[in-house]
Amino acid sequence: MNPTNLQLVGTILFACAILHTFLVSKIQHLAHKYPEGSMMENLLHFLGEVEAVFGMWAAAFIVYYSATQGFAVYDDHHKVIGGALKYLEQDVNYTEAAFVFVIMCMAGTRPIIVLAEKIIGMIAKVLPFPGKMAFYISALIIGPILGSFITEPAAMTVTALILLDYFFTDEKMSMKFKYATIGLLFVNVSIGGTLSHFAAPPVLMVAGKWHWGFMHMLTNFGYKATISIIVGTLVIAFLFKNELAGKLEIKEKSENWLAPTWWMTLIHIIFMGLVVFSAHHMVFFLGLFLFFLGFTTVTNEYQDQIKLKESLLVGFFLGGLVTLGGQQGWWLQPILTQLGDFVLFVGATSLTAITDNAALTYLGTLVELTDSAKYNLVAGAVAGGGLTVIANAPNPAGFGILKGTFGKDGINPGKLLLGALFPTILAMVFFQILPNLGK
Repeated sequence: MNPTNLQLVGTILFACAILHTFLVSKIQHLAHKYPEGSMMENLLHFLGEVEAVFGMWAAAFIVYYSATQGFAVYDDHHKVIGGALKYLEQDVNYTEAAFVFVIMCMAGTRPIIVLAEKIIGMIAKVLPFPGKMAFYISALIIGPILGSFITEPAAMTVTALILLDYFFTDEKMSMKFKYATIGLLFVNVSIGGTLSHFAAPPVLMVAGKWHWGFMHMLTNFGYKATISIIVGTLVIAFLFKNELAGKLEIKEKSENWLAPTWWMTLIHIIFMGLVVFSAHHMVFFLGLFLFFLGFTTVTNEYQDQIKLKESLLVGFFLGGLVTLGGQQGWWLQPILTQLGDFVLFVGATSLTAITDNAALTYLGTLVELTDSAKYNLVAGAVAGGGLTVIANAPNPAGFGILKGTFGKDGINPGKLLLGALFPTILAMVFFQILPNLGK
């Protein structure tokens, strides 16, 4: 491993960003010691926003890049051939960040949330559990599994908003319950997108290159993930059965609230389907998004406010992660090629906690791997996708939606890690002990 100065600085800044994510709660706490509205309080609040962390450190990297290699180097035809601008335009792909932004905005709309609530509610009615527990179990099983069809970012957004409305705003729920639930949510969404080959970012990175189709994912990953999601959710639900006892309290709607019509919901689904279909073509799905914003304006009375700010912050987070992640190949690739299958599986699970799992699997496509190594790399990457907020692309969406219910200091990364530990280990066990039906 002989990294260039640029790669070395990129890795140092990447490590600083990871450390920064673990310190955001302390920074937020420090902000409260200054007068409200003061410059210091506002600065510390900004530094304590986990969604802004990677963007800030990525900006520092671009400044270093520009200072050492120039901002833009042009050839005789005024074409960019070097410098920081070339890196941003040609070497880094921001399509995934833009896709997550768009799909999160669409998934957080009233018609989609109401539809998801109805589906989860219908399934909850047939489960042999008390009303509140049945709805909780249904939400944390059906929501993440839907991610295989509406994409993981959409599933995370929908499920997190439902949990926010029905559980996280309930003062009776303990912090232990909230950390166990958000950890379970992150893991379930990470593995719940593996029933298909287009919904989970780490799978999306390898499916085309390795020729993995729908049946391959379903028979090698999907059914194992489903069993893990069901078992993990039931265990957590029974651990907190006292807090989940009783009837589900239906959230009261405001006087001006109007239920979306069936055709509005259908149009929303069509928009989401077109965005998923064109997920690799940023120009096209951003154009669709503009038409979607026009439609929501026309049907404003049946819509909630589009979550543009929250979605933009998540997109900014992922953009920063991609910018710095592009400099980590020099140390990740040798690790991926030198490990045995099981060690690779455990290593991928662990590495996912400190780097986006899609970046990890993407690096796997750059080297020659055996079929078993490919399986273990992806299985480890999705199993570890709930350990930290940076482990899986949709996690910042859930983090941004739920963080306000964890007190003034927000979500503690260490407690999030502990909350995700049990479902992560459970997923690891099922991915290793159950056979691949596609053989």
